[in-house]
Amino acid sequence: MKVLLIKDVKSLGKAGEIKEVADGYGKNFLIGKGLALQATNEVLAKHNAEQKRAKAKEEEDIANAKDLAEKLNSTKLTIRHKVGANDQLIGSITNKEISEELEKQFSIMVDKKNISIDNKIKHVGIFEVSCKLGHSINATLKIDVIAG
Repeated sequence: MKVLLIKDVKSLGKAGEIKEVADGYGKNFLIGKGLALQATNEVLAKHNAEQKRAKAKEEEDIANAKDLAEKLNSTKLTIRHKVGANDQLIGSITNKEISEELEKQFSIMVDKKNISIDNKIKHVGIFEVSCKLGHSINATLKIDVIAG
């Protein structure tokens, strides 16, 4: 009996693989526990269509991430912050603040978890932070911190 694995099965294979198994093992265990489907032409066609759809979505996500990276690399974000003596900020600039300002000023959505600040921003000046956009695509955002 041929089965299409829906989930990874230890000592048999990974999800998406087609395997030849004994009838009883396939019907009673794999199909019975929801680990596999019988590999009929209909099931295989549906699986192939799903894989094509997933691949197309991934390619679209990569294209969107590249576009966003280009925007972020060419963007200079200005953040106003309270300043104390010697151009020292009261507090520091956080990745949450950067994310909110990006959305407010440029309507660019970047999750605060994907923004990494190497050194704390504690004074007025121009800084660079890196943004992880998924699919191994990164961008560098320039931030101009001014007294406000």
